[in-house]
Parts: sequence; structure tokens; C-alpha cells
Amino acid sequence: MCGISGIYNFTANNLISLDVLRAMILALHHRGPDEFGIYRDDQVGLASARLSIIDLAGGSQPISNEDGTIWIVFNGEIFNYVELRPLLEKKGHQFTTKTDTEVILHLYEEYGTDCLNRLNGQFAIGIWDSNTKTLLLARDRLGIRPLFYSQYHQSLLFASEIKSFLAVPGFNLEYDLQALRQAFTYWAPQPPRTPFENVKQIPPGHYLLYRQNRLIIEPYWQLSFEEEIHQGKNGGSSRSEKEILEQFSALLIDATRIRLRADVPVGAYLSGGLDSSTIAAIIRKYTETLLDSFSIAFSTKEFNESDFQQEMARYLGTRHQVIHCTPDDIGRVFPEVIWHTESPILRTSPAPMFLLSKLVQENGYKVVLTGEGADEILAGYDIFKEMKIRRFVAKDPASSLRPLLFKKLYSDIPRLRESSEFVMAFFQRRLMETNSPFYSHFIRWENTARTLKFFKNSFKDGVDYEELLIPADFTRWSKLAQAQYLEMVTFLSPYLLSSQGDRPAMAHSVEGRFPFLDYRLVEFCNQLPDNFKLRGLNEKYLLRKFASALLPEEIWKRKKRPYRAPIKASFFSNPQPEYLNDLLSEKSIIKSGIFNPLAVKKLVMKASNEAQLSEIEEMAIVGIISTQILDDQFIQKNHPLIQTTYAPIKVIDKMII
Repeated sequence: MCGISGIYNFTANNLISLDVLRAMILALHHRGPDEFGIYRDDQVGLASARLSIIDLAGGSQPISNEDGTIWIVFNGEIFNYVELRPLLEKKGHQFTTKTDTEVILHLYEEYGTDCLNRLNGQFAIGIWDSNTKTLLLARDRLGIRPLFYSQYHQSLLFASEIKSFLAVPGFNLEYDLQALRQAFTYWAPQPPRTPFENVKQIPPGHYLLYRQNRLIIEPYWQLSFEEEIHQGKNGGSSRSEKEILEQFSALLIDATRIRLRADVPVGAYLSGGLDSSTIAAIIRKYTETLLDSFSIAFSTKEFNESDFQQEMARYLGTRHQVIHCTPDDIGRVFPEVIWHTESPILRTSPAPMFLLSKLVQENGYKVVLTGEGADEILAGYDIFKEMKIRRFVAKDPASSLRPLLFKKLYSDIPRLRESSEFVMAFFQRRLMETNSPFYSHFIRWENTARTLKFFKNSFKDGVDYEELLIPADFTRWSKLAQAQYLEMVTFLSPYLLSSQGDRPAMAHSVEGRFPFLDYRLVEFCNQLPDNFKLRGLNEKYLLRKFASALLPEEIWKRKKRPYRAPIKASFFSNPQPEYLNDLLSEKSIIKSGIFNPLAVKKLVMKASNEAQLSEIEEMAIVGIISTQILDDQFIQKNHPLIQTTYAPIKVIDKMII
């Protein structure tokens, strides 16, 4: 893992400053504190902050090909580099390191942009080809690793994180108001948007090419849920359940195995749920890796899952480490969390993940495997059950019995457990619009968008769902597949893998790896009949079948419990975080210009005085606080950038001008 940044000059007579390149990459010090490297010529500057995981001694970046005409900076891991390297050596390519980085470089020499289709990994790549005067930027299929760009004056800037651009003299940020509306509806700005007007992100599965004064962004991979080719007489799978389970097992075991490739120890997160427990169990059963596991224990009982975590740690024999998290801890670290998320958030959940990665770092680990992705590829969330029940009710809307199924949903939301009338009214909104491509997500998005009432009048217009690009073959997919697509595109990469994944982990130089997001496994699961994912109202059917041979019954049969963290108590307990009063003062709200000062004042008073906030009010308060922090740190530039390091900085300077 690394942080990368760079500058491409549109005109060759512009001098690229080494000082600016150095400042840009030092701003990403947390992503790669082990060593730094810079390459510069007349048109391009590339920079890398390295977190050394593979070929610790010989893997310095930037790396070039044999004749020095092509250079690469790379953030991430290519898990099949071991298999790719001998194929390239047979074609005559010569290697000077043992890294996966150099494999990408020679693969590009051989195949151009088609090299991306041969990579199994999580990555953000920058390649400068001086032969064709081409800059290639690329991001992994599912958007696990971030990559941003900005056209500034006569140059194209790129970096792993937006804060790197703040090191460029004269570079200023301003909010993209449409992106903020998206964040307060979908939980995150939708690619290519970011919270800031003049910064874009490369969408997952896309690459950017700049050459001959043209900037091109193209997909090299896209999600598809086409039914499997092997079909039986009645439209079902021609393969037996045993065959499907065997294929799934082989893919998941191999996806886990290759994600253990590293020259440093690899640990695992252990939440006590099905997904992370399965990954940890695979490591213990199918490899000889000694395993340290890490988890979060909450002082607030309703969020705490430590009993299940401890049970799994004992069962697997891991050396288990726990971070004990209180609401005060969340409030205390929240500004630093936002410095790393670089986006408004509507939950406090990233804060405990930030503290967890610190624990991992303190125990000498740089790499952890986690269970993210299983809920998306195997329909584990309640939103998929919600869609199924709503369609069932819509077939007979007069039924008094069918709506009772809604009671099986969202056990973590108190109000949905208390009032039958409220439950019925809540889930029957837009019930009959079953032909809409957005049917599965209407309730979540419209519920979340109620937070927009705290914006200034000019910002209150809702988000037009039609802005979400729907694939041409979307209508041919099953209704469950359509819901999975929306979840993966709008939530998985923009929020879960970013604000709750890459960012809080890399804040402490920890790389997360996700076996469930191996693209081979994703493609396999996307082609499965629905009942291997959601059977009746039983989620992740295939995974449970697999896990039943690995885990205790109380774990593999355990229902999905959403990961959440305290909100109100994190900000409005006694004493409150020191920054809060000033941040939410009328003066600060007016200065940022986003929210209605009176509406915010009323919400703050309610949070300060009453025992409970509604679900919408809690999301709103986190969204307002995080947006205000973001304004202070990124727009007002009140957060200092790291500009010193004890690690070596290697400079390769080929500037001729």
C-alpha cells in the first residue's frame, strides 16, 4: 500500500517544482510512512509514499521499465502477481525487483490498457509513458482504493487523497452543492463527483488517459448480473447445489489465500458476525498462518458484540486484541476522522474503525483481512428483504397479513419495533411503483433525504434519481439483482469502502484486504439464481451453507446485525467535545453557508435537552457536524499538512529545461 500523487503539465515548458511534488506526497505521509520517491521530467512529476509490504528492501517507487521510458506509481496490491510474473518473463521482460508494482509495469508494456483486465487486486495506478506522451490513471474494479484528479491551470493533478492538492500553491476548494445533496441522500457523493467542485474521482473499474491534449475516461470492467449460462429445463441452474457450493468454496478459499501474500504479518478483523468469522476460519483451517485478530468492544450495550467476538477468538485460537470504545472516544477523534474521510458522513461508524486501525498499528501490523463485501454479493442487508416484502405486499395491497412481514426488518431501529401503524405507513410509501428501477431503494433514499430540510432554502431541492446511470441490460436482471446493483454502485464503493474502509484504516497505515470482493467471486455470485443468495427471507444462504462446516452453530446461524456506533451520546454528553460549540454556532453556520442557522439551532437544542433523537435527526446531526468540520479543514484550510518526515526521500530528476 502507498499514497500516490502527481502532476502532468499540458504544456511542456511549465516547470514542475520538486518542492510541490514533495509537499503533495508528504501530505499523504500516513498512507506510506516507510519511504518516499519522486520522479520528474519535462512534462510529468510522479510521487509515492510507500507502506512496504512486498519486497521490503527492493520495492522503492517510482519504478521504471528496462530502458527508463515508462514509469509507475502504485497504491494497492496485485494478488495474482506471482502467477503473472513468469508469463511476462517468458515474453522477455526483465525484472529488477520482486514487487507486484513492476509486474503491472511490464504488463502495461505488453498489453497497454488491457493489462487492467488481467489484474486481480485492489489498486490505484499512475503510469507515465514517455514514448507516447501518455498518462494513464486507473482504479480497481470495485473502487477499494481511491484516486482523485483535478485540472488546475495548465496541468492535471492526481492523488490518492484530496488533501494532497492543498499542498499546491494557490489551490483552493469549494463545495459542490449537488454532491452534498447526494451525500445527504445516498450517504456519499456519487462518482465522479466529490464534495468539492473542482475535484473529481475516477469511478471504480475505469481508467483515465491523457494524451494529445485529450482527456478520456473509459470503463474496463462493469458490474453485470446476467443469469448464468448453465441453465436447466425450467430456467433454474443446471448445476446442483453441491456443485455450486463447491465452486463458491474454492473461489472464496483461494481469494483468502492469495490475500495473505505479504512479506509482513497479516491479521484479521473479527466482528463476531458471519462474514469476518468465515474469513478468519478459512485462514486458520486452510493455511499455516498464525493469526492475530482485532475487534471493537463498545461500552454502550446496544452496540456491543464482544461476547461473539471472544467466542470466535477462542474457537479459532487467535491472539485477540480489543479496542474498547466509548461515546467520548468517538466525539474526541471525530475531527481527525473527517480529515481522513474527506467527505460528509451521516453515521459515526467510521470513528471506531479509526480507533481499531490504530490498535492494529500499535501491535505492529500493516495488513488485515476483513469480511466486507459479503452482504453486497450475497444479499445480506435488510434492504433486500424490504424490497422482496414490498413487492409481495404490492401484489395484494388490501391484505392485512402481508404487511406483518415488515416487522422482521431493521431490528436496530427502535421506532420500527414499537408501532405497527408507523411500520405499515413507513414501508408502504410508493408501494405500487414496482416498475421503477429505483424501487428497492426508494424508502432508504427518501428517508435519508429528509435531512435536507436542515439546508438553506436554496439547497432543499432533492436529488433526481435519474442522475444514476442504469446499464442497458438492467431490466433483464432479476429484481434482487437490480437492488444489489444499486447497493454496490451507490453505497459500497462511495461510502463503505471509503469512509468506513480505506480512509480510517490508512489513517494509521493499515491496509485492509477483502476476499469477498475478489472479482472472480463477485462475478460468480452475480450469475447465481436469487435463491442461493436470499432464500425466502434468509440472507446469504450459500455462505451459511459453506460456513456451517467451519463455525459454531450460533455464529453461522446468527442473523445479520448492522454495524453501528453511538451518535447523540458521542457529541451531547457531559462534557461535550471542545470543538462542538464553536462549530455549531450561528456564526460558523452562516460562514459555511450550507445550513439553515435556525434549523440547526433547534436541532442542537433538542439534542442537548432530550433523551432521544429520531433516526433522521441523528443522521442530520452527524451530517451537519461533519460538513462543518470539512469546511473548516479543507475550505478554510485550518488543518495543517504534514511537511516533515524522518523517512528517506529518493528523487529521480530527468528535467532538461
